[in-house]
Amino acid sequence: MRKVNTFLLLGTAIGSVIAAETVGPRGVGPEFAKFYKSDKSFACISDLSQHINASQVNDDYCDCPDGSDEPGTSACAHLSALSPSSPGERSPLALPGFYCDNKGHRPSYISFTYVNDGVCDYDVCCDGSDEWELVGGVVCENRCKEIGKEWRKQDEQRKRALESGQRARKELVRQATRSRKETEDRVETLKAEINVLKARVGDLERQLEDVERSEKTRLSKRPAKGGRINVLVNLAKERVEELRTALIDVRSQRDVALERVQELEAILYKFQEEYNPNFNDEGVKRAVRSWEEFVVKKNANPDADRTAQDRDLDEFIKPDGEESGIRWEEWEGGEESDVDVLYKFEEYLPKPLRAWIDNKLRQLRITMVQNGLLADTGRGSASTSESRVVAEAREALNAATSDYDAKKSQLENDEADLTRDYGADDVFRALKDQCISKDSGEYTYELCWLAGTTQKPKKDGAHTGMGNFVSIDKISVDDVIPPDGKGLGSGEHVALRYENGNHCWSGPSRSTLVVLGCAEKDEIWKITESEKCVYRMEVGTPAVCDDGGSAAAEKARGEKDEL
Repeated sequence: MRKVNTFLLLGTAIGSVIAAETVGPRGVGPEFAKFYKSDKSFACISDLSQHINASQVNDDYCDCPDGSDEPGTSACAHLSALSPSSPGERSPLALPGFYCDNKGHRPSYISFTYVNDGVCDYDVCCDGSDEWELVGGVVCENRCKEIGKEWRKQDEQRKRALESGQRARKELVRQATRSRKETEDRVETLKAEINVLKARVGDLERQLEDVERSEKTRLSKRPAKGGRINVLVNLAKERVEELRTALIDVRSQRDVALERVQELEAILYKFQEEYNPNFNDEGVKRAVRSWEEFVVKKNANPDADRTAQDRDLDEFIKPDGEESGIRWEEWEGGEESDVDVLYKFEEYLPKPLRAWIDNKLRQLRITMVQNGLLADTGRGSASTSESRVVAEAREALNAATSDYDAKKSQLENDEADLTRDYGADDVFRALKDQCISKDSGEYTYELCWLAGTTQKPKKDGAHTGMGNFVSIDKISVDDVIPPDGKGLGSGEHVALRYENGNHCWSGPSRSTLVVLGCAEKDEIWKITESEKCVYRMEVGTPAVCDDGGSAAAEKARGEKDEL
């Protein structure tokens, strides 16, 4: 079946005169019949000042520069309707092609190139009138009755599908409107909540400052029993435990990393052995050479003996106790506090000085306690952590701050969502993040609306990102809709651009252009790779079944022929 160039088809204009009889020479459409009324002379359509005899019309010789004197032959088929004229050359065709009346079906034009070429072009001229000369004995019977009947049946199905798609789109628009309203309401609610939380965070910050200031005066930060050595011992013990835990984690991470390195080396060894050196791919050869250089360097500088390292690490991570590590009980307890040492200092002095020094030391101690420079050993706590009151105040502040940050982040996301382009009537808002897929060959291709496109192998293997959503666009398409209606036709179509997918080997990052056509439901019709790692999907969806899209679909149906 030949594809018909859309510039040759005038479905709507022809349909308005389908009931009229063709007047004039063979191959002339009703809208051009007025130029062929005279039986004496003919004026070339593009330049009415040029006249020829009426007998020269359809004489199989191209007399007019625009080919209008040969509407029923292929004599002027060499003229291009797409190219403008230039000095010294013939003008482009004035006629859109050879007119096929196609009674019982839809009239249409066929390219002059196909007139009397010995082929029955039933997809365009179902009445066989384009082969009137019977070239090679080919007789093209009139099949318009049965072709027209089948076409009308399929056209009725397409119309019902189009109407169903329009109804589905209206529902999508309603869903999108509700979703947008929910987002707008949530934005207003979040703004109010954030204002309240902001004030609460400020209050809690001031409360924490007040509590910390109050607690500092209570002199409860130092242990009641024991002096600086005990404090240092407790801090050291905690620090050692932290370092032991960190060492265990680092060792585990090291082991996982080494396993991955070994797996990668095994893959590269296999790649080095199995790749084809005769395959002229500089990227592959460069990768192999780099690997071979790496192996040489690795063999020249072998890793240190890990057994000894692991043995040392085993000793380091053993818990402290009688058999290994530090015996903390030897250092804990039994130490005199700073105050005790201060008071016992008088025992080393002569007796005459003891009473005087004892009095002075007691006054000094009272002053230091009162100014927060020394812990009150009579009522302090043995804990070195902050008090319960401070901890509760800090916990309340952290919770309020976390809630404030979360709501502020959600507000920013929702406000950005309200400014995002979701297409006409916000219709793609109702489809956002929904996915459809199609099996094709060894892969399953997945499209997630306004998210990403993915290629998934049916057997083992990693998924390949074919692009991430970037923008909504419009492109012009010139195609023929197949009988099942799962095609784009001609005209302007909505397109979604997905870019910056996984990088190709020796190529660009993958990208996908998703061109949309009207359909009853979301469905991937066709996947092609126009060039290396540049994909194109043709997808049907009710989201584009609006009035403009419906008109384009109707036009496309009028500009195609029927089986």
